[in-house]
Amino acid sequence: MKEVTATIITIGDELLIGQTIDTNSAFIGQELTKAGIWLKRRVAVGDVREEILDALAQQSRDNDIILVTGGLGPTADDITKPALCAYFGASLVVHEGALQNVTDIFNRLGKPVTDRNRRQAEVPDSCTVLPNQRGTAPGLWFEKDGVVYVAMPGVPHEMKGLLLDRVLPKIRERFTLPAIAHRTLLIAGKGESEIAEILENFEGSLPPSIKLAYLPAYGMVRLRLTGKGDEQSSLEAAVAARFDLLKGLVAEWMVADEDISLPEAVSRLLKSKGRTLATAESCTGGAIAQMFTARPGASALYNGGVVSYSNEAKQDLLNVSAATLASNGAVSEATVLEMARGARHALRTDYAVATSGIMGPDGGSPEKPVGTVWIAVAGAAEARAQKFSFRFDRARNIELTAHNALNFLRRFVLEMEGE
Repeated sequence: MKEVTATIITIGDELLIGQTIDTNSAFIGQELTKAGIWLKRRVAVGDVREEILDALAQQSRDNDIILVTGGLGPTADDITKPALCAYFGASLVVHEGALQNVTDIFNRLGKPVTDRNRRQAEVPDSCTVLPNQRGTAPGLWFEKDGVVYVAMPGVPHEMKGLLLDRVLPKIRERFTLPAIAHRTLLIAGKGESEIAEILENFEGSLPPSIKLAYLPAYGMVRLRLTGKGDEQSSLEAAVAARFDLLKGLVAEWMVADEDISLPEAVSRLLKSKGRTLATAESCTGGAIAQMFTARPGASALYNGGVVSYSNEAKQDLLNVSAATLASNGAVSEATVLEMARGARHALRTDYAVATSGIMGPDGGSPEKPVGTVWIAVAGAAEARAQKFSFRFDRARNIELTAHNALNFLRRFVLEMEGE
């Protein structure tokens, strides 16, 4: 079976200068991989007609699919549609369905439809229009010399809807794609290189149809097995058998045997036990609380948290003693233990997790250098603390602390209550 290949072209000066982070390419890449399409390249170009035309011409030479995002808006710097007209020898025309969509959206908002808004309904006359249910700019599907070109809005929410609801189904109709099977697990507390050493023999024994990918993040690594073949059921069985072997090799550090986040895994654990949680954060500034409250249904397990950045807040809100702070300092085992116990008592929960550390870039000392962190967890019968040492910038140290705190909590709950 011939491999189907694709390239993503993102358009916009704001992407090139770093004013806007390109999250679209990451999402598209993940979805293409799931569908069995090999992503060859990601190309970023500015709002320059000649550069857009050059990128389209170059990437069409060795790809089956070109996915374009950005530049479909109604302002003067949105030049993707005129560039596409030039590339395909087309002219802009008003598409009645797209115009009705624009009108309906503005009617719901109680706003008048301006001429600029109506220009969103102008499309190249050689394309197939893909309705956008999340915004005003429709998707545009072209075919030329056996290559499929799809232009989508740069707004991530709109792009995701079009890709999932319109583009990928149409691609599956247009191309014969291989059978694909993915299995992913999450581990924490062990680095990528260490896991690679453990899995060296396992990886070497994989058949050519199954690949192992390492997907590292802050304090975590996802391991993904991907199989490609001609028949779905036999492929899934083969991947499942290898996945069971993989799980056994990393069982000590495995958080979940599915593709979920660490906060999701901890939330599920607490819900399964019928337990509640409080947080007491100093150096993480509410990052752990945000991880829980960002998820639907958080109120079933998360009672609340205290961001006790100052010593006074630690004393007044968490009942940390002045003597403990004076003799041990804010970044210490004794302090985080009292913070965790105080949060659990104040918020009346089954468990609490606390953090205190020096995130940088300054504030460290020879005894407590930047990156020194203490994390504590407390339950009804016991409290426990652990020291960590990180070596990165402030933002990364905060994220590493938050994720290590969650994993420390997860291990503590499992030890107290079992699987």
